Amino acid sequence: MAGRALSFGQVAEVYERFRPGYPGELVDRVLTYAGGPVRTALEIGAGTGKATRLFARQGIRVTATEPDGAMLAELRKHVPAHVRTVQASFEDLRPGERYELVYAAAALHWTDSVDRWSRMAALLEPGGVFASCGGPIQPADPAVREAVRAARAAYLESDEIPSPDGTPPEHDMQWPGTELQRSEWFVDVRQSVLKRRLTMSADHYVGYLATVSAYLELSTAQQAQVFRRIRQVLPETVEIAADITVHLARRCRER
Repeated sequence: MAGRALSFGQVAEVYERFRPGYPGELVDRVLTYAGGPVRTALEIGAGTGKATRLFARQGIRVTATEPDGAMLAELRKHVPAHVRTVQASFEDLRPGERYELVYAAAALHWTDSVDRWSRMAALLEPGGVFASCGGPIQPADPAVREAVRAARAAYLESDEIPSPDGTPPEHDMQWPGTELQRSEWFVDVRQSVLKRRLTMSADHYVGYLATVSAYLELSTAQQAQVFRRIRQVLPETVEIAADITVHLARRCRER
């Protein structure tokens, strides 16, 4: 997983071009949960800044952290000047400055599970908010989804990231909510889903797949072959299911 976490820099510009951004409703949901002004935030695994720019536009002083230098360089092209950028993994961060909000957008699964929540709590002010969001991006039509699965089968059994704690998909509470509920550091754990449907060209969808870590682990020749096969089974326009699952929790004021 550590290798996959650092595989995106090789396609940083492609990532920015083809990865969907986040809706404004995501920020609204986080700030409503916070219940008051949020002035400072720390982002974990900021990538090219697709979530960073949403929070920064609210006037929040965001510190965006990202372990990959190429991704961070791409981020700097797209975020407001007041965003502070730091090249660091979550595990590299040391207790010091505390923030009113710590969040991760499609990045928390790359962090080390050892002491994850005590580390997170150390970065938050008492009563501060933690937020995580993400979800699979795949064809909405089951027939198209199955055609894509069959086209990639010789190269990849799955292109998704399994639940880090093994929570089955039918469980009411999904990861990381499951871990947050067990943590002594956090309370008021909530899970919600932002329903989202996107429409994109077949070429755009293949461009998105070229930023998925499972494919980035393949050789260049294998990538070319599997993307060609997938492109052949896609309709010219693809409806995409891209629901965003949001987890929110509050750091205990006292422990």
